[in-house]
Amino acid sequence: MNYMKTKNKMELLSIILLGVNAIIGSGIFLLPNKAYSLVGTSSLFVFLFDAVLVITIVLCFAEAAGLFKENGGPYVYTKEAFGDFVGFEVGFIKWIISMIAWATMANGFATALGQIFPALNHRPAQVAVMTVIIVGLSVINLLGVKWSKVVNNFATIGKLIPLIIFIIAGVFFIKGGNFHPVVSPKLSSTSFGAAALLIFYAFTGFESIAVAAEDMDNPQKKLPRAILLVMTIVSIFYILIQVVSIGVLGSHLAAATTPVQAAMTEFMGNGGLIIVAAGELISIGGINIASSFITPRSAVALADDGLLPQFMKKRAQNNAPVWAIIITGLITLPIALSGSFTTLAAISVVSRFAQYLPTCLSILIFRKTKKDVDRPFKIPFGPIIPIIAILVSLWLLSKATLQNLIWGFGGLIIAVPFYFIMRKLNAKKTR
Repeated sequence: MNYMKTKNKMELLSIILLGVNAIIGSGIFLLPNKAYSLVGTSSLFVFLFDAVLVITIVLCFAEAAGLFKENGGPYVYTKEAFGDFVGFEVGFIKWIISMIAWATMANGFATALGQIFPALNHRPAQVAVMTVIIVGLSVINLLGVKWSKVVNNFATIGKLIPLIIFIIAGVFFIKGGNFHPVVSPKLSSTSFGAAALLIFYAFTGFESIAVAAEDMDNPQKKLPRAILLVMTIVSIFYILIQVVSIGVLGSHLAAATTPVQAAMTEFMGNGGLIIVAAGELISIGGINIASSFITPRSAVALADDGLLPQFMKKRAQNNAPVWAIIITGLITLPIALSGSFTTLAAISVVSRFAQYLPTCLSILIFRKTKKDVDRPFKIPFGPIIPIIAILVSLWLLSKATLQNLIWGFGGLIIAVPFYFIMRKLNAKKTR
């Protein structure tokens, strides 16, 4: 019995691949040009800045992950540190944002497929593609962790191969003169902040790794290591991709609508274009796979604590949370079919700080309330790194537009009545 349970769990390598898959997506294929147009060659410093910021936040997630083995990630940490209401706010908005993000990626896959195959570049075909993606991946999820793990591992490796080819081959075509001046005349506090907020989108998704903790083997020990390894791998990839993009295209990078494709075509011709186009499809497809696995687990974590109806946490014999998968798919599909996703990237970045800030703050709380609890991982230098993560995150949020702040955090207000409705229903059951 224990063997079968372990067999259906995710090992360290699968956790790492899940994390890489959840982060590397369409952003890195499309954002290098936008960062360059804002701050020129200084965009390398922006990627480095975001990587350091993300690592400070990730360190907080890694320490918190070592204290818990339940599903939920930021929701679990926030609930333990600040109580049910704040925890529910974080957990609910995570579930909603995750569904919107999955819907956006399904829509993006259909759009990208239509650009490569013109016969599919019309509305009925795109509707069919989105339906197949969301329904198909939900079915795979219902088959259990084993099948999700296999498909996820394949997609992650498939998306990394074109990027590895791009980096290794592109190094030989870098022109040193394209990096002058190193400090761009465009650089200012305003332009740097705008670029940092934009590029931060490409790093988001790491928080999802901890959401499916119960489906992982020995999560308290393996999650902290996996989170740190994932962000190290992703940061190295992103910085190298930007180096090659600038080195090959120079000032032409700002005008390239698909920068990685443009750079690859520059030194590999049409063959490079085909490789990157395939990589982009695999990448967006991989994000869909990761989202289909992670998003239902956000609902399970809320149901475990009575903050969503109890049937949402029901699992089949293969450990798949059946109703959470079905309902998540049913909500995600109409969002994807609505087609209105042009501003979701910026909104997604802002809303994710509703998870990052409480998690970083929770570390300061846990250092007092759980000071005697054994930790597989503990952030060095006392409270300094969590405080840096909090302050820099607040500075980055100050660079967001008012509209994006309102849309990004509006879900917190929408969640309030749901919390009190579930509390009332739970109170009736206990009478």
